[in-house]
Amino acid sequence: MEAGHTVTLAAMGSHFFVGLSRAMILFIVSSGLSFVLGVLRVPNIAHGSLYMIGAFSAFAVSIAAGGGATGFWLALIVAPLVVAAVSFIAERSLFCRLYEREHLMLLLFTFALMLILDDLVKIVWGAEYRSIMAPDFLKGSVTIFKSSFPRYNLFLLIVGPIVAVALWLFTNKSKIGKIARAAAVDREMVGAVGINVSWVFAFAFVLGCFLAGLGGALVAPTVSITLGMDHDIIIEAFLIVTIGGLGNMWGAMVGSLIFGITQSFGVLLWPQFAIVFPYAAVVIVLLLRPTGLLKSVW
Repeated sequence: MEAGHTVTLAAMGSHFFVGLSRAMILFIVSSGLSFVLGVLRVPNIAHGSLYMIGAFSAFAVSIAAGGGATGFWLALIVAPLVVAAVSFIAERSLFCRLYEREHLMLLLFTFALMLILDDLVKIVWGAEYRSIMAPDFLKGSVTIFKSSFPRYNLFLLIVGPIVAVALWLFTNKSKIGKIARAAAVDREMVGAVGINVSWVFAFAFVLGCFLAGLGGALVAPTVSITLGMDHDIIIEAFLIVTIGGLGNMWGAMVGSLIFGITQSFGVLLWPQFAIVFPYAAVVIVLLLRPTGLLKSVW
């Protein structure tokens, strides 16, 4: 902590709130990665590139729609669908041939795919920084308990739990969600009863990537949209699913909360070394619980 730097209760509340909202973005992205890990057993390093494509697509859609509330809502709808389309093409042409390969092969393949997608983004949108504005009703801040909270962060705090509940309902209550869970455990048995496992895997992969695109679209009004934004998020997402429990959706939520809140308090307490705080938390968790906080599906 810097000399003379006083931490007030209002500042702590504000940073806690910012950490929670940041955790919602991390959860949406890492839950998609966790879902793909849990069902397909694919450690998809290109997941971060799909997040970046979601952010750039949100920018393109927002500009094409003239900005404002219309552009914002269209971006939230269209950008994840663009990412879903890209992931569907990749899954049907490439991934479906590799599911039986060892994890090292999949890691190398998805790393190569990440490099290809990064170059495609550079070709389509260039290397310049981009940005979009949140609609007017999400600009500004509100005061709660004498602390100022940005309206957009409040919006993220609403969206995050909605995505969590929707994903839980899908995986536990819907027919295709139950089939995907069964295929993750015993794909041969699922295929033996007449279900096309290949298309179940395609759907699971596309859904996980859709969440990456949604995360990119949601974060677009809060950051500079630029090449390289995929690198940080994929590192954070992998750490989150690791400490939460590989393939465990609620573990992704817990891991995201730990990562987001410790990062935010790091900025408050020791800004020069704020990046250290979430990684220190990860180390502590893995020392105490090497297999993750919640049960891994691997």
